[in-house]
Amino acid sequence: MRFHIAFLAWIAAAGLAAAQFGPKPVAVVNGEPIPRSELDAVLKLRPQALTPLTAAQNRAIYEQVITMLVDEVLIRQFLVKNAPPANPAEVDKQFAGLLEGLKKQGRTLADFCKENQQTERQVRAGIENQLRWQAYAAAKITDAELKKYYAESKDFFDKTTVQCSHIVYRVPSDAPPVEKANAEKKMREMREQLVAGKITFAEAAQKYSHCPSATKGGNLGSIFRKMMVEEPFAAAAFKLKPGELSDIVWTDFGVHLILVTDRKPGEGSDFAKVREDVRDCCAEEMRMNLLAELKKAAKVEINLPDK
Repeated sequence: MRFHIAFLAWIAAAGLAAAQFGPKPVAVVNGEPIPRSELDAVLKLRPQALTPLTAAQNRAIYEQVITMLVDEVLIRQFLVKNAPPANPAEVDKQFAGLLEGLKKQGRTLADFCKENQQTERQVRAGIENQLRWQAYAAAKITDAELKKYYAESKDFFDKTTVQCSHIVYRVPSDAPPVEKANAEKKMREMREQLVAGKITFAEAAQKYSHCPSATKGGNLGSIFRKMMVEEPFAAAAFKLKPGELSDIVWTDFGVHLILVTDRKPGEGSDFAKVREDVRDCCAEEMRMNLLAELKKAAKVEINLPDK
């Protein structure tokens, strides 16, 4: 069974933000405004809160949705310049396939839109963008690169898992260098205490980790090699044997120490049989890396609504 990772990632995105001018766009991405109507369309599909939300909670929701809309615009702007337009007939075919699949599950398009907080137009736009991305990625990913990606990620395709715990100091990716240096210094001192046996990993996590998992001694449970945690974290965790402690690991969330507590071998895999899954994963990782680069270079103005 194919994972369809790339397709699902596009469907899960917030959808297309139309290039139309409004009095107060919620964001402007490289000169292209995202009107308030785009934000409102997504918010209407959110489940009704059981209790009134605080101003801080509403702000967090606005930020989350606007971030998704900005990401979608950045990718679309890139595809307009670097990929051929999608064939409208193919978009219709893919959309019809989605409807048929939902029907077999006893679900409707309205159900799907509500679950994914998208309008029908946004779903179709997601399909169009995915087709354009597939065309772009197909021209970039060679057979040799696919085999290399498979070899480097074989644990994922074998479905191997590791159980791990972590301690993290939250540091924004755009934090000043001195703040990052101080966080790393503290984490290295923490590691020395752990290695010396002055404190257990669970105790250190409970006292110092900036993660909800701190209450469980930093336990994150079992993870796969891809798609569950950031790549630097996963790469470090899968290099460890049960009982081993990592060196300092940086991600966009901050600085970590990782302890692997168990490893379960997977089912094994054959490249010829999972080739298309490998292609999907490789293309999606390419998209994520591209988006990170686009964000760094983009000029984005965010205007959070008052209510």
